[in-house]
Amino acid sequence: MCASVVLGAAAQADVTLNTLFSDNAVLQRGVKVPVWGTAANGEAVTVTIAKQTAKATARDGKWTAWLRPMKAGGPFTMTVQGSNRLEVKNVLIGEVWICSGQSNMQWTLANSAGGQEEIAASADPHLRLYSVPRQATHEPIPDASSSWQVAGPETTGDFSGVAYFFGRDLRKALGVPVGLINTSYGGTPAEAWTNRAALARIPSLKYMVDNYGKMVEDYQKAITAYDQEITTFPQKVEIAKAEGKQPPVEPKKPADPSRNPHVAGGLYNAMISPLIPYSFKGAIWYQGESNAGRAYEYRTLFPAMIKNWRSEWKLGDFPFLFVQLAPFGTRPGRPDATWPELREAQLMTTQNTRRTGMAVIMDYGDCADIHPKPKEPVGGRLALAARAIAYGQKTDHTGPLYKSMKVKGSEIVLSFDRAAGGLVAKGGPLKGFTIAGATRRFVDADARIEGKTVVVSSPTVREPVAVRYGWSDCPEVNLFDGTGLPASPFRTDDFKMVTKP
Repeated sequence: MCASVVLGAAAQADVTLNTLFSDNAVLQRGVKVPVWGTAANGEAVTVTIAKQTAKATARDGKWTAWLRPMKAGGPFTMTVQGSNRLEVKNVLIGEVWICSGQSNMQWTLANSAGGQEEIAASADPHLRLYSVPRQATHEPIPDASSSWQVAGPETTGDFSGVAYFFGRDLRKALGVPVGLINTSYGGTPAEAWTNRAALARIPSLKYMVDNYGKMVEDYQKAITAYDQEITTFPQKVEIAKAEGKQPPVEPKKPADPSRNPHVAGGLYNAMISPLIPYSFKGAIWYQGESNAGRAYEYRTLFPAMIKNWRSEWKLGDFPFLFVQLAPFGTRPGRPDATWPELREAQLMTTQNTRRTGMAVIMDYGDCADIHPKPKEPVGGRLALAARAIAYGQKTDHTGPLYKSMKVKGSEIVLSFDRAAGGLVAKGGPLKGFTIAGATRRFVDADARIEGKTVVVSSPTVREPVAVRYGWSDCPEVNLFDGTGLPASPFRTDDFKMVTKP
């Protein structure tokens, strides 16, 4: 039950609460917190929690009351008083995070490596979970129609593995309640999670909205034709029977594009918009597989989505942390690899978009499985990024990042940022580097660590011009920093990309 309702005999239950405010909810500490719902026009509504009261008056059937910033704590009971009285029990004040993306974020704890053992040990009254139903809609919907649950063996198994491990590690690091809102949908592209109006304002992305509009137009024509055909279908069947002929095949109802989770804006409407304006600290994101074939476009699309969310929530540039795509697919050698280009677009987002962070997981991929089972290190690295970016803790959260190159004779010397504890070749000599000369044909290279640099060469390339590292769908790489975090793949060149239009 989302909230327990106490009614007088003659009272009419006009006041309702959005289901984000169900029993077991977590409210964000340290900021103003909106609480909202529906009521009869003009109805006065009073919200009380943690020794404070906020009031609102319903307009157009809706009301929003704003609570003053609160310190972490609880549990509390929140009361909402109008013509009827609502009670929301077991409410905590702490840190709230949005957890979104496609299948690797949706991937459950039960199906993750070590999941069963973790589920058995997952009872934590101060970790709370809210799961948004998976759907797409034509217009924004007002309520996700779900409820908060307390973490434990009965609730964590079906929750996102990445999000659970992230929340678990944050709980340990911060010592305050944590609430996780899982809104993820497998196999979906970033444009589905972005408001259509935001996409339409960007010339290179407007085609996505235009395509959806054409799909809706075609659907309306098709459904009109279908309605006519289905009306006359029984008569056609009877005529065929009477004439001893094979009955016609029943017309198939056209698919409604507004329910398609792959079209522009559909998931934003159904799985992001109903969460706004719920107060939270930041977002974690694991997606990109469905956009890899348009990796160059992702340079624009992904930051546009982040900007859109930040604009709609009006919480400022909240921390947005994401996972770089893990190794998957073909081993090194294919010239048409698109996943390294998507990884580069993700890396560029951290460089060009404020308060973003990226968890590199090049050591946890599976060339044969797009869903690598180890989710604990993924959630753990996102938690490291959160501790640094969202909470200002002095903790290393990213491995070596390429900085610059210098040609010295037949070798190229690479310099790096963010190599806490120095550069490390994990498990043996460095691998994953390729080098090219003026022909732009990359060949496997020898690489060695010299102090704070990596020196790359090949006996077949006497006059090198460029180096790439981990530049394939599923590379074998082993450059780390001294804390155990892997380097992001990179390239020193600006040669034309496979996915550039």
